[in-house]
Amino acid sequence: MSGHGVRGMVAAAIAKSLQTTRRGWLVSIFFWLALVLPAQASVELRVAIEDGVNQVTVGSSTRAVVRDSAGKDLGEIAAMNAFVAQPQAGSVAMDRWKAGQIWIEPTGGGYVYIGDRWYRGRTLVVPTSKGLTAVNYVDIEQYLYSVVGGEMSASWPLEALKAQAVAARSYALYRRENTSNDVFDVGDTTTWQVYRGIGDEAASTQQAVNATGGQVLIHKNQIIEAVFHAASGGHTENVENVWLNPLPYLKGVPDFDKGTPGFEWTEEFSREELSGLITGVGNILSMQPEQTTPQGRIISMRVVGDGGTRTISGDTLRDVLNLRSTKFQVLPKYAEATSKAKADKAPIAFTLKGYGFGHGLGLSQWGAYNLALQGRTYDQIVLHYYKNTILAKIQVK
Repeated sequence: MSGHGVRGMVAAAIAKSLQTTRRGWLVSIFFWLALVLPAQASVELRVAIEDGVNQVTVGSSTRAVVRDSAGKDLGEIAAMNAFVAQPQAGSVAMDRWKAGQIWIEPTGGGYVYIGDRWYRGRTLVVPTSKGLTAVNYVDIEQYLYSVVGGEMSASWPLEALKAQAVAARSYALYRRENTSNDVFDVGDTTTWQVYRGIGDEAASTQQAVNATGGQVLIHKNQIIEAVFHAASGGHTENVENVWLNPLPYLKGVPDFDKGTPGFEWTEEFSREELSGLITGVGNILSMQPEQTTPQGRIISMRVVGDGGTRTISGDTLRDVLNLRSTKFQVLPKYAEATSKAKADKAPIAFTLKGYGFGHGLGLSQWGAYNLALQGRTYDQIVLHYYKNTILAKIQVK
């Protein structure tokens, strides 16, 4: 476990586990999971807001104390004021201050300003080999107020928002424990999960987080990597079919995303457009899947052109063509029979008919939306999408 991670993780069965079936759905009364963290009353997450930049604007909504890495007071920032921090000879220079690291700590429950947004918590600016990194130190529950609103619409059913809160909390704590570095635990983009500060908060996202306070998903007494996506297109995937390494809790299950905006999509490309995006084969004549997952996601695609043939991964195609997912079919379109293109049997265009949005692993957000509309509760939703797990509640000691 990392130095910043959860220490002494023990499943304390002070609440008896109970799983029953109600109309075919699992219902769980959760365990308590004791997370022993030294000298902390809550879990503080370190979120990189700006990483490796040549300068960053930082400030505070209230009077803020400026400190160095040893905790020594350097001065104050007036309310609703900000300064530009820059790297300087292995240190951080900001206005009249220079130190190895600089803390900005608002008073009176104020917000910090980093880059171009407001955040809860406090700010640490540190020099790195690539420039400066500005890290938001924030209570994980307050962090989730924003994440839930960044990942789902705040107008969605409360049970879906609560399911998102449990998944996002589990994911953040898993990352904190397993992949954090000396500077931060997670970033703020979709590479981790979307975190854009107080602008994404709403009364509904706060309610969802508070109602599920401290609840996480565990497998064998360990918090799981609760990845999620927008929609799977009818069925989620086994993780080993997408990311190679099998995990007992990321198993493919029927999705409930049909009829939602994330369920299916279509993209049209002329032959010229597609040949310009997929290089090395000349004018594209055909695209045929070489390997797919059991649910139809493209693992590799054979692309044939009048100048050669290439095998391209589904992930590369998704990036190059800016597709919603790798779950798609390629349908060639031919000109009228009188045209030379038809005589040469060369398509003039290609239609990509696809399904789902994202990698298809874990919680389907649009599936959760539909299940919540059907009356399913958040615990039923998360236990459907994350197999072989138990809903637990952390206790910080």
